[in-house]
Amino acid sequence: MKKISILGVTGSIGTQTLDVLRYHKDKFELVGISAHKNVGLTLEIIKEFKPKVVAITYEDSYNKLKKILEKENIECELIFGIDGLNKVATLEEIEIVVTSVVGMIGLEPTLKAIEAKKHIALANKETLVVAGELVMRKAKENSVKILPVDSEHSAIFQCLQGNFHNKIDKILLTASGGPFRGKTLEDLKKVTVKDALKHPNWSMGRKITIDSSTLMNKGLEVIEAHFLFDCPYDDIEVIVHPESIVHSMVQYTDGAVMAQLGVPDMKLPIQYALNYPNREGNVERKLDFSTISKLNFEKPDMDVFKCLKLAYKAGKLGGLMPTIVNAANEVLVELFLEERISYLDIGNIIEEIMNIFEYKEEITLENVINKDKKVREYIYKKYNS
Repeated sequence: MKKISILGVTGSIGTQTLDVLRYHKDKFELVGISAHKNVGLTLEIIKEFKPKVVAITYEDSYNKLKKILEKENIECELIFGIDGLNKVATLEEIEIVVTSVVGMIGLEPTLKAIEAKKHIALANKETLVVAGELVMRKAKENSVKILPVDSEHSAIFQCLQGNFHNKIDKILLTASGGPFRGKTLEDLKKVTVKDALKHPNWSMGRKITIDSSTLMNKGLEVIEAHFLFDCPYDDIEVIVHPESIVHSMVQYTDGAVMAQLGVPDMKLPIQYALNYPNREGNVERKLDFSTISKLNFEKPDMDVFKCLKLAYKAGKLGGLMPTIVNAANEVLVELFLEERISYLDIGNIIEEIMNIFEYKEEITLENVINKDKKVREYIYKKYNS
């Protein structure tokens, strides 16, 4: 039985990972989990899966859960904050860590897990965005597999199986286009939070749904793909595919294109990562090709969706620029969700931030954390009014 930990167990990826564990209940044991605020769901998960160690990163939720566990006499080790995340990620008996927390907070526990020689089922794209060079180097030094859980990167990973990486012509990274595909800049001036949270195909958390609408999510995935597959940015092409059936493709030097297709459901790439290199029983419905009338593909409009263009630029500049862009985006999405800035402000302010902060610094955990903090403080001070 494979023993695992899940960072971010109450989020979209975390709960879908639990569905996979339920389907393969004789294959996996959930030893450690982390959560942020959701006390009720965390308690349900503790009662069902009986993890040994639980980390909570929001203090009020930690205190509430602690009282409940004591009152109900439920035995598990409860730890608060980043120390808890790090312990859950490095438990001696586990083999693999599902990193599905959202944001920069996933970096340190992921690095700790790699140093403890735990394989990583990676759903926290920010880890590679802000410190891809460091993470991949550490993984190589410790003989750790980084198994992508994002549907697009899982698709690319699968298309590369049995092929030589030096024969890649380009990676074709698909994007649904989000709720505003085909819209103009003028249209986007009137976008509300409610509008931006209406994703046409995928059910995701609020932050990732906004990122998908701005195409920043795809920009971050470009940077992630660069590090995961050691592919130059000029050889990573984003293609809008509104049906979300082709999850991504790889074109080889002879012109052949390998594509991975499936229903738009994250349980499929989660299952593949947890069982790699084996393919197990189908955890979700299969594609019925008789019902698919057409598959559409088009180029993204990078003038309208500025965030995608800025992410490419950040990746090519390198250094700590991806850290700067990621930090700015996280804060600005939060401010947009709180209706403190407009939708188009997200891209415009990111561009402003890119021109302010120095980025040519060594990529170390300390430098990444410090730069991330400075960017957040600058934006909160200037725009959180």
